[in-house]
Amino acid sequence: MRIEQLEYLTVITRLGSMRRAGAELHLSQAALSQTIGNLERELGVKLLERHRNGTRLSAGGRELLPWITEVLDAAHRLRAAADAQVRTRSMIRIGTVQAATVPLVAPAMREFHAAHPQTQVELVTTQQADIYEALRGGGLDLGIINVIDGDDLPPDIAAVELLRGRPVVCCRADSPLTRLAAVPLDRLFDEPFIAMRAGYLMHRYVHRLTHGRPPAFAYSADGAEMGKVMVAEGLGVTLLPDYSVIDDPLERCGLITHRPLAADAGDVLLVAQHARTRHLPQPIRRLVRILQAQADRWRRKRRPAAAADEAAG
Repeated sequence: MRIEQLEYLTVITRLGSMRRAGAELHLSQAALSQTIGNLERELGVKLLERHRNGTRLSAGGRELLPWITEVLDAAHRLRAAADAQVRTRSMIRIGTVQAATVPLVAPAMREFHAAHPQTQVELVTTQQADIYEALRGGGLDLGIINVIDGDDLPPDIAAVELLRGRPVVCCRADSPLTRLAAVPLDRLFDEPFIAMRAGYLMHRYVHRLTHGRPPAFAYSADGAEMGKVMVAEGLGVTLLPDYSVIDDPLERCGLITHRPLAADAGDVLLVAQHARTRHLPQPIRRLVRILQAQADRWRRKRRPAAAADEAAG
């Protein structure tokens, strides 16, 4: 039995005519009739009834139709999975909200490229809701987003925790805020505030933290990287997860720094996500493992500094 025999049978049934089915399949009527005859002899069941006004499934064919449909659906899923795997070998699309670009994403991309030099990686910067939608529809293979500890994740999206961090005040190295051990909310909003645009998690985090009270003056930025550049240019301060600021190139060169926030609204988590309904091809599974390993290295590197911060506090 061959899959194409079952596919030919469904075309004949749909069109109700051996002649019209042959034209659609680019087969002669004799060749198509012989193919179906071979299938009938193999199964021992007469599948079609030919009438003056067309061809339709026999009673035996109707009884077997659910199994025929099941086999064809399974074959379709197999082909789709194989196609996805081939595409993934040449291209992986990752949606990100720019979180932890420096400590996690960039090093992981470098390590992944060394292991899979022929696989291109496309990083798409967009908002969390758009990443969820693209994961469901197959437009993205992986999402890297922030969530607030305790958030309910969509049931059709699987998540792997990578980093757990605390929001910190990101300010210029010459800001008066650097003289504070921790920045109170009231003092934070004395400065021009660079807020993340609605749709980003840190927009929701600040709104929850301040119970909706707006700062005296605010800019709106599209993602953490733009927010840090605006801070470096002296336009104001912003609030970001510590893993988005620590060891950033702008911090390493002395343009920006960070201070703890003297308020507690919970941890911010960085997670890698994929659709539960999709089988992850091997390169994507490898990339998730690399992200986890890089996150573990970052945590180990940060432990001495975190202990020193606690002692100083």
